[in-house]
Amino acid sequence: MSKSVTGFAVPFLGALLLSACSLWPWSDSAPRKDKDPGVAKMYQDAKDELSSANYERAVKLYEQLEARYPYGQFAQQADLEMAYAQYKQGESANAIATADRFIKAHPNHVNIDYAYYVKGLANFKDDFGYFSSISGQDLSERDIKAAREAFDTFKELITRYPLSRYAEDAGKRMVYLQNNLASHEVHVADYYYRRGAWLAAVNRAQVVVKDFPRAPGAEQALYLMVRCYHEIGLTDLEHDSLLTLQKNFPQSRFLSDAEAPSQWWEFWHGVF
Repeated sequence: MSKSVTGFAVPFLGALLLSACSLWPWSDSAPRKDKDPGVAKMYQDAKDELSSANYERAVKLYEQLEARYPYGQFAQQADLEMAYAQYKQGESANAIATADRFIKAHPNHVNIDYAYYVKGLANFKDDFGYFSSISGQDLSERDIKAAREAFDTFKELITRYPLSRYAEDAGKRMVYLQNNLASHEVHVADYYYRRGAWLAAVNRAQVVVKDFPRAPGAEQALYLMVRCYHEIGLTDLEHDSLLTLQKNFPQSRFLSDAEAPSQWWEFWHGVF
């Protein structure tokens, strides 16, 4: 009897990363000069609202500033700060759009790394791994697009700007995301396996092994690959998957069950 791998638990992100949302770079990077003194006052008013957590009001003021003064350093800074305000306001789609617009328009800006960071935060959700396990939702239908986009954005930030002040936090979030993404794929693979859709299960398990080999879910993914290949009758692939499981997880709780079907293959392989 094969063992189900549902119930794989992924730790919560916890307080370790929550303080990262306070990484706000504007104290010493605001524009200093502009020909029209009105834009400076409008910018300061918007910044004051943002500092007071009045995000809706701050967004409106930034939008007014950009409409009235579409060029110059204040407009650029307003774009960045508006993305942050939209994110804090819960307007993730708008924050992502604003960050993307800034990245496209100002690829060499001194604070471009922050645009990537805010875009990643806007896509980041720290509850999907938990609620998917208790909601009873069909895991094969769950949309995890935002989590993947957050992972890719943080990865791009770290790759492009490894010395960024946001790189460390982005890296920690990537670890959390990869563990949850791997867990999700394992849940889906197990869902298919228990319904006899072995090829579909293999395809989802392979995603974990290929994309998230260091995630805890890789152990269960390899186990499922062994079981599915056995059911399909692909003994060479079954054997290869088992060897990978044995090599990378020699103390795996799945080994005894994974090795059982392969023992018959080993006997006949020796005969012929």
